[in-house]
Amino acid sequence: MAEETQISRRVAELLLEAQAIKLSPDKPFQWSSGWLSPIYCDNRVALSYPDTRTFIKKALADLIRSEYPDVDAIVGVATGGIAQGALVADILELPFAYVRPEPKKHGMANQIEGRLEKGQSVVIVEDLISTGGSSLKVVDVLRNAGIEVAGMVAIFTYDFQLAANNFEEKDVSLSVLSNYNALIASALEHEYITMEQVESLSQWRVQPDIWGK
Repeated sequence: MAEETQISRRVAELLLEAQAIKLSPDKPFQWSSGWLSPIYCDNRVALSYPDTRTFIKKALADLIRSEYPDVDAIVGVATGGIAQGALVADILELPFAYVRPEPKKHGMANQIEGRLEKGQSVVIVEDLISTGGSSLKVVDVLRNAGIEVAGMVAIFTYDFQLAANNFEEKDVSLSVLSNYNALIASALEHEYITMEQVESLSQWRVQPDIWGK
């Protein structure tokens, strides 16, 4: 557990340093869902920083080795999980594929890009878990194609209860490198936020749909 906490905090620090995660509780962002949010997360930014990219890909690979040691392939979620998934698959020397949000509208009309066989066991790589809705659609696509989903790994999760419920309903195991609590602790330690802002940030995680309204 101590090692997991150390990794969670380090990943949070790296994402904050790269400005892949931005915290703005006083001037919130607005998501496409209409939710107001004190946090904006784009983990693709981390790919532009070699040291951060290397730490994350190795941590994800270690997580898969630990939690899902017998998988046959790695699958990325378009678009944020494609690069991360390919990097991890390379470390693990496993086949890689990715899943589009919807089938291609021309050519072979593929939704799964790459070669997977029925009965293979895969781990899905995602960059961010919010409600889990779009990530879990990938599970449906793979299962409908006869692929066994061993679980999903992600760089960061907001830790919404709604996401936990959605993953439980789909019977999908989720393992993450870092989470909202680790982020807030790291942001406070490095003075990205003040103690006065912590309460508001904590309230958002519990009730994101009504926060700020």
